[in-house]
Amino acid sequence: MKIGVISDTHTKVKLAKEALNLLISDGAEFIIHAGDIVEVEILETLKKCGVRYIAVYGNNDAHLAQYHRKYNLFQEPHYFKLANTKFKLMHMPYYMAPDADVVIFGHTHIFESDFKNSTLFLNPGEVCARNKSISECAMLEVKDETFEVTYYTKDIKSKKEIKFKHQKFSYERIQS
Repeated sequence: MKIGVISDTHTKVKLAKEALNLLISDGAEFIIHAGDIVEVEILETLKKCGVRYIAVYGNNDAHLAQYHRKYNLFQEPHYFKLANTKFKLMHMPYYMAPDADVVIFGHTHIFESDFKNSTLFLNPGEVCARNKSISECAMLEVKDETFEVTYYTKDIKSKKEIKFKHQKFSYERIQS
């Protein structure tokens, strides 16, 4: 199963839509937003994107609580199962225990893909390009034997750069 992962969209609706369009065009069957959504328009885009999604509140999302029942929005840490895989979703990297197969987080605005203690820790970086001149997102492909991560970057300052670049990582799953 291919799962698109985004985080830290903040006020950048256009960049969020570009990241979602990329992930869906590359086969994402599910979308995860790891918080700091900020704009209701981004929640609406998730809801209408054509694939199932889940999102978690970030530290800049308290004002979105009024929309809690309208969107698939959860408090952190949120545990769920997808593709025979246990996930833990959060924004703040406070609950980093390896108590799920995949731990997805945001907040740091720094891409991370690390496999330790039989757990994949994944931060897709920042869609908003606030701390650097690139917009980032990731695709997680859950397979029986492996976790395949594709990290996407787009230089938003370059006049020539119009496509996302990508880098791939693969981790052997350890089934318990």
